[in-house]
Amino acid sequence: MSHRKVDVDQFDDEDAFVDENQTATDYTADSAQIQAAVTSRAAEVRSALSRSDVNGAIQRALEDPPAGRVTQNIKDQNADTVMEAIAAARSTDIPNILKGLNPQQLDTLIKYIYRGMASPEQYNSAVLLAWHEKATEIGGLGSIVRVLTDRRTV
Repeated sequence: MSHRKVDVDQFDDEDAFVDENQTATDYTADSAQIQAAVTSRAAEVRSALSRSDVNGAIQRALEDPPAGRVTQNIKDQNADTVMEAIAAARSTDIPNILKGLNPQQLDTLIKYIYRGMASPEQYNSAVLLAWHEKATEIGGLGSIVRVLTDRRTV
């Protein structure tokens, strides 16, 4: 005899969960809008970097990242933009740049740092480790936990 009076299994609908990390296979109007936003953001970041405004470039690169059900090439293009901005910063400027970020931007930056560390052949791991060290000092372990438990990948 069961000690439960309510059948909890009836409330567990495994089909109700939709994984946002699944990338879309079709190119929709939303994807086109996101692609246009990522392309314009990349141009703005490069423009800021050419003016030696690394802080502004990083903040702009971290705004509204494509996440969830968008095509992988859009995410890759935005990741390249963020990594380009990160690589342009001098190591002495990293703490000041990080202090200018809000907590959401800091969490997004850590997501991109982890994404870059996953591809050491493509991105400079030494630069990413320096950024991770400083970001952890500012954001603490809570930021790392939020990034690792967030389902929306960048």
